[in-house]
Amino acid sequence: MTKTRGRRALALVGMPGAGKSVCAKHLESLGFFQFRFGGIVVREVLGRSWPLTPENERIVREELRAKDGMAAIAKQAIPVLREALEEHPNIVIDGLYSWSEYKLLRKELDAELIVVAVISERRVRYDRLARRKERPLSEDEAESRDYAEIEKLEKGGPIAIADFVLVNNGKRKKLIKKLDRLIEKLDFEPK
Repeated sequence: MTKTRGRRALALVGMPGAGKSVCAKHLESLGFFQFRFGGIVVREVLGRSWPLTPENERIVREELRAKDGMAAIAKQAIPVLREALEEHPNIVIDGLYSWSEYKLLRKELDAELIVVAVISERRVRYDRLARRKERPLSEDEAESRDYAEIEKLEKGGPIAIADFVLVNNGKRKKLIKKLDRLIEKLDFEPK
């Protein structure tokens, strides 16, 4: 598809606990439309009247992809993202997972796709995941999720091909400053 000049989607990629959602929420506060790919999985888990647990999220993620291919989440997201791009010149996608999703978005989104990897040391991520209020994970659960996302969800590809990298081993404020510098460098305009 031909890209429409001026419309851009910033996709945040990274392993659980790296800081993607922190970045997405900050960008939303600046006027970006924000869409969380994991929200599709959460909605499906709740739609089945299942408890929202890491195991149930994993089951749903894997089932959706087994049924509709590795780009399943992006396929469901594209209509919402296209609609958002009609009203917002810039959108942020929180949690692009698979290589297939990346390729589909590049082809079908009708906007420039900029991929930003948010990375952290594993021990830092696991500590964050254990302390978070929403859906905390033990170290074993975090490691299991890492393995599943790398082995079953093609997660390494979008991280490896990222256009930009934000290292997040410190405080939230430091990450936000790095993100703000990147947004300024990329000359993004809020709504």
